[in-house]
Amino acid sequence: MKRYTHKRSGFVFTTYSAPEQSKFDQLLDIFQELITHTSGDFDEAMDWLKELDKEYGLTNDDYSLDDFVAELKERGYIREEVKPDGSSGAAITEKTERAIRQRALDQIFGKLKKSTQGNHKSKHTGRGDEHTGDYRSYRFGDALERISMTESLRNAQINNGVGDFRLSEKDLVVEETHFKAQMSTVLMIDISHSMILYGEDRITPAKKVAMALAQLITTRYPKDSLDVIVFGNDAWPIKIKDLPYLQVGPYHTNTVAGLELAMDILRRKRNTNKQIFMITDGKPSCLRLKDGRYYKNPNGLDEHIVSKCYSMARQARKVNIPITTFMIANDSYLQQFVDAFTEANQGKAFYTGLQGLGEMIFQDYETNRKKKIR
Repeated sequence: MKRYTHKRSGFVFTTYSAPEQSKFDQLLDIFQELITHTSGDFDEAMDWLKELDKEYGLTNDDYSLDDFVAELKERGYIREEVKPDGSSGAAITEKTERAIRQRALDQIFGKLKKSTQGNHKSKHTGRGDEHTGDYRSYRFGDALERISMTESLRNAQINNGVGDFRLSEKDLVVEETHFKAQMSTVLMIDISHSMILYGEDRITPAKKVAMALAQLITTRYPKDSLDVIVFGNDAWPIKIKDLPYLQVGPYHTNTVAGLELAMDILRRKRNTNKQIFMITDGKPSCLRLKDGRYYKNPNGLDEHIVSKCYSMARQARKVNIPITTFMIANDSYLQQFVDAFTEANQGKAFYTGLQGLGEMIFQDYETNRKKKIR
């Protein structure tokens, strides 16, 4: 199979070699990419697929796009539904949503080996859950199941010899284990209008990262929790299954509203370890006032708005919630705000392009899982 080079409205398909696939699997791979770009719009995705078929001959006399659509229905990837205007049409199913999340995980994080335990190590050792391969002498109070009989018998042979074999307390050794930490994460995604300005699609990589992170947590770390919220003029939570349909709106950037909602969600979590990931490309430019009106200033860094952001960062720090900001825009002026915000929270900031966004979030998530945040 080949993926074809085609560019329109910021969508780029590049050529690459892949293992032999059936015609359905070839088209399904392209279809899933198009569905992500079109925010779950089946008709628009098929229009794109028809254009690619005309230009690159994706189908043949034995297998047409009509055959592909029929097989999508047969396999449960799409269903017929009634649209708001009363007409009927096809829409993707939960099976497709799950497949897109898995595809995002494979694309961004690679083929990760699943852990049967499904938790994370902290830096503390003791009577924990995961073996480390390190041994120490037995101490009163150690659980019997932690005693390594193989190493203990080996010590007894060395200390007493085979002819006068006996096992005493001084021969016993215990294998060290790590306690496992559960993590509650809130991922904030900026959906202000700037996420699609200047011909650059920033929202699709952001939601791909969210889908991949959701798939990673549910399959590898099921005891962790992930909540996803979006913020524009206001902030609101979205369900993981709704991520493929996420779109940018005609919004300003109310970072404070996003942080308030994220902290409110985390306050209700019982886990000790909590964190906020924030993906944004623009400066905070909006606040919601107590009377319901909006205070907006898209010009420069408004002192009133940014001071509220710094205050939220300090509040999060007081309750041990680190904030990691992923800035996907190169702006030295804006970097001043991010630096000050990060200092107020004692968190972290990454200045990255779209291509490295997923890898950075994955690495930071894994790093935080190896330590306990207190």
